[in-house]
Amino acid sequence: METQVTGKAHRILALNTLAFTVCFACWMLNGVLVTFLAGNEIFNWGPVEIGWLLGIPVLTGSIFRLPAGMLTDKFGGRPVYGILLLLCAIPMYFLSQANSFFAFALCSFGFGLTGVGFAVGIAFTSVWYPKHWQGRALGIFGAGNAGAAITTMLAPSILNNLTDNGKYLDGWRTLPVIYAIALVIMGILFLLFTTNKKPESSGKTVRQMLQPLKSARVWRFGLYYFLVFGCFVAFSQWLVPYFTNVYYLPLVTAGLFATVFSLPSGLIRAAGGWLSDKFGGRKVMYWVLGSSIIICFLLIVPKMELKSPGKGVNAKFGGVVTEVTDQYVKVGHLTIKYEARKVKTETEKTESSIFPVKESWQEPVVKVGDKVKPKQLLIKGFTILTFEANLWIFAILVFLIGSIWGIGKAAVYRLIPDYFPNEVGVVGGMVGVIGGLGGFVCPILFGYLLEGTGLWTSCWIFMFFLSVICFVWMYNVVQKLKQKEKEVTMELPAK
Repeated sequence: METQVTGKAHRILALNTLAFTVCFACWMLNGVLVTFLAGNEIFNWGPVEIGWLLGIPVLTGSIFRLPAGMLTDKFGGRPVYGILLLLCAIPMYFLSQANSFFAFALCSFGFGLTGVGFAVGIAFTSVWYPKHWQGRALGIFGAGNAGAAITTMLAPSILNNLTDNGKYLDGWRTLPVIYAIALVIMGILFLLFTTNKKPESSGKTVRQMLQPLKSARVWRFGLYYFLVFGCFVAFSQWLVPYFTNVYYLPLVTAGLFATVFSLPSGLIRAAGGWLSDKFGGRKVMYWVLGSSIIICFLLIVPKMELKSPGKGVNAKFGGVVTEVTDQYVKVGHLTIKYEARKVKTETEKTESSIFPVKESWQEPVVKVGDKVKPKQLLIKGFTILTFEANLWIFAILVFLIGSIWGIGKAAVYRLIPDYFPNEVGVVGGMVGVIGGLGGFVCPILFGYLLEGTGLWTSCWIFMFFLSVICFVWMYNVVQKLKQKEKEVTMELPAK
């Protein structure tokens, strides 16, 4: 780890961040591409198949983060990152030739290696900066998460152009080729303009390098990262079909709304690094987890319509029904008025309210000539509560949760150099593995939850409970640490 900041360090950071942005854009490709292919019925994929295809690249990019981090600690970031970029271009290109679920899944597994660029970049960035700059440097590097926004924002429009707005659907095959070319160009630039550097621990054996993984702290950091990063990755893809199915938006518009979540989350990560340097990663994580609990709870309520029996009218006296209109019912000489259902205009039908809206009306259950007894039901009541889950309110909440998780991503990685200064690659790789697995597991889990409950908001229910678990675990650990510090202080002899 360096003792001062240099211009060369900033140059390496810039190239690391650019490479990570390209990798992340490629890693998130299936979120848009699979939604397009399924939506246009090019392939007959249901929610479960879509969930698997969204998760497979994330799985690859997760499970190989630990070995990638170890290779970076051993050989330096320049050769590892450069070769990675060029290698991933191969399966990305062959994705354009896929004609089945298996072929698509196999190519997705291959180009999913772009996800390990995070572990490589974290380790390669850390060795160039002193301790007091670690949070900022790693936060700036982490802003490469904005690559997800590049895909959700631009890929739908590119697909529209390539397919001539759906007239030539096979034009989608050009999109993976474009991404493969971007990987090749970035790989060449990285090898030409970076300087290699290894950490002080580069001479350690594999067993020595893996020693820090025995610490429970590593796994706790991993769970935090499962939430703030893994779930960010999952929703970067899942929100595209979410917007198309829940709010009936076209793919391009859905991609733009998904960008509201992914773009701020990536860019604000640099601010998260600065906040973590200033206030400490622990305080920032308290705020992140608490906010995540509140916002996820607000997102749980689905777009829904609840129909319930309402206020009816019973006969006060017996008699014969002599007249039934859309305004009243006549029993003998007694006229009983009721409130019929109003016919809504097109404007009223499409109006989206922020709060639940109640609609009540009544309908006769008798007809002319019926003999009724006292207390018999004449007019039945109906009540409907409609909650539109206002699109703009939902977008604001999604923006907030994405931004908060972005700050949390920086806070988690700010803690790693403090406790493991010479094993950033290994520990960061392991934390990245656990976090990245969230991006793999969650889309698949979301698919099964949707299939089982029929509720799109079931994913937010899962996020709520996960946030609570992380917060409670962190609180308990911090309280134990404070108690130990207090006991040590009491045992020290007075001066």
